[in-house]
Amino acid sequence: MIDVTSFANKPVGVLGLGRSGLSAVRALAAGGAEVWAWDDQAASRDKAIEEGVELTDLYQSDWSQLNTLVLSPGIPDQYPKPHEIATRARAAGCEIICDVDLLAREVSAARFVGVSGTNGKSTTTALIGHILKAAGRSVEIGGNYGIPALDLAPLGEDGTYVLELSSYQLERIPSVRLDVAVLLNISPDHLDRHGGLDGYVAAKRILFERSKENAQTIIGMEDSHCRGISLELMIDRGGKGIVPISGSARTPGGVYVENGMLIDDLENQQQSIMDLRVVPTLPGQHNWQNTAAAYAAARAADIEPETIAAAIKSFSGLAHRQELIREFNGVAYINDSKATNTEAAAKALGCYENVHWIAGGQFKEEDLGTIEEVMPQVKQVYLIGEAQDQLAGLLGSSVSTSTCGDLETAVKAAHQAAQSEGGGTVLLSPACASFDQFSDFEQRGETFRDLVNYLEAGTA
Repeated sequence: MIDVTSFANKPVGVLGLGRSGLSAVRALAAGGAEVWAWDDQAASRDKAIEEGVELTDLYQSDWSQLNTLVLSPGIPDQYPKPHEIATRARAAGCEIICDVDLLAREVSAARFVGVSGTNGKSTTTALIGHILKAAGRSVEIGGNYGIPALDLAPLGEDGTYVLELSSYQLERIPSVRLDVAVLLNISPDHLDRHGGLDGYVAAKRILFERSKENAQTIIGMEDSHCRGISLELMIDRGGKGIVPISGSARTPGGVYVENGMLIDDLENQQQSIMDLRVVPTLPGQHNWQNTAAAYAAARAADIEPETIAAAIKSFSGLAHRQELIREFNGVAYINDSKATNTEAAAKALGCYENVHWIAGGQFKEEDLGTIEEVMPQVKQVYLIGEAQDQLAGLLGSSVSTSTCGDLETAVKAAHQAAQSEGGGTVLLSPACASFDQFSDFEQRGETFRDLVNYLEAGTA
């Protein structure tokens, strides 16, 4: 844990006592702050009390005494409607930050790598950290990735923090100054939270506003939004420090993948590094783009290409991201529960053939987007959750669908069909949020894993 001493003997508010909120409370208290901690949910307050946290009702507090509110990233302060406490904080002139900003204030000597994008953030963050560790570097990985920023170990000038940064967090990190900034892609997501697509794109662009003047800027070239941002930065910075990356097309002066081969063109020499088709934990062009980004970030840290290639080959992948659970009778069972939007699901679907696709939950979009392009890969769709009827309507007659209601029913049906055909892929890639039936995408993925491991070949 990192003790936050910059608020010693000062009051600071913390709203939202989930994983990152409780971490912030502990770190602030350890640094001598007077912590005013609160959560709207009674269960969260009870858990905090069990951990020894003294609560302060922020609805009854004197806001003239507060200068800072640490607000959980999941709590809105603008759209679609600002939380009442956020409104009070703004009226009192309080800054609104998150735990990542506290980390940046407390640890200034270490290097910071920030990774954002609609899809692929976690895989890229983990891969960068894996490469740095393989090269013998001192590194901590966290942020939106799963480990709260203040639960990481303190690092000195020889250390690097690799942080996954969501659009929510980017709006609350005024003190962060990145040495390497990675923006993978932008597709519509969380639009209600940002007041529309323009607001979402603007939130992602903050990544570069929180970068040092000489920072290495790594940007994906797969979508128009990122290409537009890249062009703006090229003009603003005279082309200095801008590294384009792609998983499918040549990007002069950058890092890209062509016919499965990772190419380093950072010095305009088009050096072939490795064949990514032999790396089973990074399937598909989207993962090739993630790999290109991680390679570029590692080269920015002066790690040799041979070391990077060896680390990529040893990468074990992440749970809930195209995770192979098991394979028997020619059927692969893949857990891609992290695919909570259509763009992510489409990328997963494009990696396999004869797919028995399990989808559904809370649908956040208006149409199927790029999923329609990969529907020829799909044999049958098994729909679950509150969006099952909506998704059935969107799919129409393009593919055979079954409304299963719950995940257990869907897994059994997909298993029986795939086994009877003697091959294919059972893929959980929901294209939806999980909160209608699960606490989060991780619980959904773990439930899928358990259900698959209970199955026997040839049974339903």
